[in-house]
Amino acid sequence: MAAPATAPPGPAAPSSLKRIVAASLIGTTIEWYDFFLYGSAAALVFNKLFFPDSDPLVGTLLSFLTYAVGFAARPLGALVFGHYGDRLGRKKLLVLSLLLMGGATFAIGLLPTHATVGSAAPVLLTVLRLVQGFALGGEWGGAVLLVSEHGDAERRGFWASWPQTGAPAGQLLATGVLSALTALLSDAAFTSWGWRVPFLLSGVLVIVGLWIRLSVDESPVFKAALAQAEERKAAAGQVEKMPLVAVLRHHWRDVLIAMGARMAENISYYVITAFILVYATTAVEMSKQTALNAVLIASAVHFAVIPLWGALSDRIGRRPVYLIGAIGVGAWMFPFFALIDRASFGSLLLAVTVGLVLHGAMYAPQAAFFSEMFATRMRYSGASIGAQFSSVAAGAPAPLIATALLADYGSSTPIALYVIAAALLTVVAIGCARETRYRDLNAVDATDPGAVGDAPAAQAAADARTA
Repeated sequence: MAAPATAPPGPAAPSSLKRIVAASLIGTTIEWYDFFLYGSAAALVFNKLFFPDSDPLVGTLLSFLTYAVGFAARPLGALVFGHYGDRLGRKKLLVLSLLLMGGATFAIGLLPTHATVGSAAPVLLTVLRLVQGFALGGEWGGAVLLVSEHGDAERRGFWASWPQTGAPAGQLLATGVLSALTALLSDAAFTSWGWRVPFLLSGVLVIVGLWIRLSVDESPVFKAALAQAEERKAAAGQVEKMPLVAVLRHHWRDVLIAMGARMAENISYYVITAFILVYATTAVEMSKQTALNAVLIASAVHFAVIPLWGALSDRIGRRPVYLIGAIGVGAWMFPFFALIDRASFGSLLLAVTVGLVLHGAMYAPQAAFFSEMFATRMRYSGASIGAQFSSVAAGAPAPLIATALLADYGSSTPIALYVIAAALLTVVAIGCARETRYRDLNAVDATDPGAVGDAPAAQAAADARTA
């Protein structure tokens, strides 16, 4: 006799869901703090500490090259964490990613510089950056899925956007610590030892994050899908394919759409927050403190608007909100640089703030959008692969390309065109996507004719409701 079907889980209770959101947000904030801290330090001091024999701008390029190496490791992290996250569960892999990221960041704070150990210093720095990228490649997918799979379709865009606020929160925390240190310390003291302080603080933050993350339950949607897979295996001897194989078979189109959707979001973000520290301090000759303060305030606004964009995606759909952000960022690039060229704090703040608000329109619905594209037993792999493989071509080289364009042309025009091209690519990708906001994650199964990948029946019903 076949085993009885496992009933699909209902949405988590509001109090439980808020605890899940808090755990995902705090852990994600810590991981992004670690990641962005490196980016800010690469723009401000790593060129002098680890590449001192180079011309200042060349040293910055080399520093950003080690920054880009972290992105190269993210696809590997997406594959490994996605595979085991779809087999073992979301929670276990999220704990591991936090330990890896925090440990690597703490170790960077202890690194000897080029003056002490010579060329071994940038090698060690690069290795630790690889560990950071590997960990972050698995973090994002697990954090957003844990929230998406605990909630319901009615407000999934809003709740799933909260882990996304971990990025501006991490940026806010990293920039705030660096801004305070540069304000309190002389340039010599900051370059000598002050830069190590925010990296060493990561050890304390990881302990807090682990305590909170260990207190939450595994995703009920994942547990139900795992039980159904075990039932099928016991009843008919049906063995599941590896998640990666299943993703490429059933969801290859969705992976490509996710990669295209990430191009404008990823490139614009790192131009606005990382490259801007180089442009404002070299091309416009503003102080480091002024540039950091502008990014700090704008990141606070970014944090506040992401849940609002997420809630709007529950009302009008993921695709319309995403398109607002992609078109808006592309249109803003020339005014963005024109405002910065005025060399005033108010203009710089306006440029960065508007840029990040428009970026939030892409970033906020992304968590629910990507989660809704994939079947449960391959969702961690699919969402992570789509998000992280694009980062190699998008976020990884963005500050490097922008810095090289500035060095070659001495103008912001090629950089603006670079971001506009990415925005056009994202508009095309979103135009090819299906609306997903009514999808029931419990019902999304690759063996079902209404599955996301093949999905005529489920999509027709969703489109009818949308209309």
